[in-house]
Amino acid sequence: MALTAAADGSALGNPGPAGWAWVIDDERWRAGGWPRATNNQGELMAVLDLLHATAPLADEPLRILCDSQYVINSVTQWMAGWKRRGWRKADGKPVLNRELLEQIDAALVGRSVSFEWVKGHAGHPLNEAADDRARAAATAFQAGRAPERGPGLPASEPGPEISLAQPVTPPTLF
Repeated sequence: MALTAAADGSALGNPGPAGWAWVIDDERWRAGGWPRATNNQGELMAVLDLLHATAPLADEPLRILCDSQYVINSVTQWMAGWKRRGWRKADGKPVLNRELLEQIDAALVGRSVSFEWVKGHAGHPLNEAADDRARAAATAFQAGRAPERGPGLPASEPGPEISLAQPVTPPTLF
């Protein structure tokens, strides 16, 4: 049986205070962010953290609902070409957000992961929950507060050793 989760990012200003979140259900979700990052970085980080959190469940297919065409196209269409060209786009310019994309690429190895586009802000329950939590994390950073991190996966579903006690270091802004 496939595990389904929504992943989303939010930036208040682009770049600006940013958040990310993934949601499986009300008991299994996680969020985080940075004082300054882009929306695309938030979208990518949500997927990366979801892949790390579900790594112990790698035997199960993972279906990621995402409202970001950038994330979906990056992973499913463009990444292979970028890698062949040494992480350069077709025009020869460096790929933006390479650090996060390389980590996502590594986290996908050996996994059965599919991406499904859902229209953002259109009432899809999981997407709306991920959006709300990502925006709340961005708003917390804007206010100088730590965001609510969420429970992650319950102890009955062991996750990787990822410490969320310290804020995740933001990726380099290009």
